[in-house]
Amino acid sequence: MPVDDDRRIFEKVCLEGFQSGLSWLTILRKRDSFRDAFEDFEMKKVKEFDQSKIDQLLRNAAIVRHLGKIRSTINNAARGIELADEFGSLAKFFWSFEPSRQKSPRSRSDITSMSDQSTHLSKSLKQRGWTFVGPTTCYAMMQAMGIVNDHLEGCTRWEAVHRARKSFRRP
Repeated sequence: MPVDDDRRIFEKVCLEGFQSGLSWLTILRKRDSFRDAFEDFEMKKVKEFDQSKIDQLLRNAAIVRHLGKIRSTINNAARGIELADEFGSLAKFFWSFEPSRQKSPRSRSDITSMSDQSTHLSKSLKQRGWTFVGPTTCYAMMQAMGIVNDHLEGCTRWEAVHRARKSFRRP
């Protein structure tokens, strides 16, 4: 569903990064624990995490304990603040990568794991110092934010997302 709240957008980016190489079910089951561990993904708080907080997170079995992904989340919080300052909000920046024309997939074989827009988004984020934001991760985040609707036409979620996107006011 369309999302324009910067905190939720930052959460989606982080969780997509943590999901990389793992099952989504693992991340979904741990989502509340991630929110607790990462201060509900409040970027200003997360960017201040120090080594003692990192050590605490590495001992927290309720989240994915991957040093690179934890450091990435802290780094991306600082980069997210810079991006929001530059563009007015994370939402405005991320939604600028919405495809101008979206064609609904007709079969599962038409569904892709990345797009030209997710590749451009990934490159732009990496140029700004973000990490764990490859094209596939960016595409999954674009799906989660409602920037793309690649549910199959006829799927009950396609219609719900389509209606929500139609009435959604882009940032």
